[in-house]
Amino acid sequence: MEYRIEHDSMGEVKVPADHYWGAQTERSHENFQIGVGIETMPKEIIHAFGILKKAAAEANHELKPEKMTDRKLAVIEQAADKVISGELNSEFPLVVWQTGSGTQSNMNTNEVIANVANSLAGEKLCHPNDDINMSQSSNDTFPTAMHISAVLALEEKLIPAAQELIETFKKLEKENEGIVKSGRTHLQDAVPIAFSQEISGWRSSLEKDVELVKLAAEPLKCLALGGTAVGTGLNAPKGFDSLVAEKVSALTGVAFTTAPNKFHALTSKDEIVFAHGAVKAMACDMMKIANDVRWLASGPRDGLGEITIPANEPGSSIMPGKVNPTQCEQVTMVAVQIIGNDTAIGMAATQGNFELNVFMPVIAYNFQQSVRILSESIRSFNKNCAVGIKANKEKMHDNLYNSLMLVTALNPYIGYENAAKTSQLAFRENISLKEACVRLGFLTAEEFDKVFHPEQMV
Repeated sequence: MEYRIEHDSMGEVKVPADHYWGAQTERSHENFQIGVGIETMPKEIIHAFGILKKAAAEANHELKPEKMTDRKLAVIEQAADKVISGELNSEFPLVVWQTGSGTQSNMNTNEVIANVANSLAGEKLCHPNDDINMSQSSNDTFPTAMHISAVLALEEKLIPAAQELIETFKKLEKENEGIVKSGRTHLQDAVPIAFSQEISGWRSSLEKDVELVKLAAEPLKCLALGGTAVGTGLNAPKGFDSLVAEKVSALTGVAFTTAPNKFHALTSKDEIVFAHGAVKAMACDMMKIANDVRWLASGPRDGLGEITIPANEPGSSIMPGKVNPTQCEQVTMVAVQIIGNDTAIGMAATQGNFELNVFMPVIAYNFQQSVRILSESIRSFNKNCAVGIKANKEKMHDNLYNSLMLVTALNPYIGYENAAKTSQLAFRENISLKEACVRLGFLTAEEFDKVFHPEQMV
């Protein structure tokens, strides 16, 4: 491999000649051999860094044109666009397990943009610190990238995925109108419910989750950029914070603002804890929905068997013909991972010592993983399972009329205690509710038929 010599404040460093990163990136690459190639800084963070570096250059050009010249701005914008598009993803090799401020990923971005800009200019025109990092610090850029990437992930990935499944459930509600089945509470038989009502519960849960995610995204739209090292805004020109927020808004189409208190913005991670809580809430509801579906589809002969779901792949290496509810299983595993991520994010957020939180890379990593896998999980569940849910009307009918909890319909006519006696006799002697009620003398057969209508109990 060929190398070139780069230098930073600590001296010279050999850097692979075929890459754009510089000395500080190479030092981190060598010093943190932890999860290399696997647990690298999320590409969503790199994308957000590209946005904020372009926005910062544009703001500096307006406020400090003598330093951020027209020529510098032009090549920096071109280089930043390459970062934003993902064209330079291979230039960001650093792992999550680095400095807790994310300084090395900030410098990775600064070095790559500077070297690409210099290549475009045909000379050493831009310096990573003096130009690309102008008016900034890692301490305000990393939380800014974290917020930008979080908002974009929620609004562009998670919410659309949830909306697709909501639409599927709406369609299933209409398709299954009029079908009445046994309800279940405590995993025991309960009074009847329409299958469309059961589905509406799934739909409504996701609709509420989308509302919560939208609500939780709002505080993330306040950006730390402009606070620089400790929140005072040292070395940033007056008005930089507001102007750069405007520039980020223009680049993303999202209305970002500058954080009113930069001391809070640098050290507290309450907004992202709150937002991940909304993500976790959706994951919990998806866990419930997936469990309902696999219970209802259990069987095919010895389970509930009230619905069928698509058979996507063989389910066993030893039992021929076995098919498992694999899409439900992936949803439940994803939910468990997200709940674990929530614990990690919460613990990391407690570590804001004095003027800076130094657990930001792990917060960003877990947040982005949660949103990414939940979005993909919901889309997979929708495409490979939910759209193919079919009611087994005969089994639903049989289970409904076999349910002892239909006796609840008799409460107004024979009273709670007599209804309980009817149910207990029917269960004990394996006879119908009608037979038990008539044998006990509570109602005649004709009276029973007159008041007993399970389909009307929903």
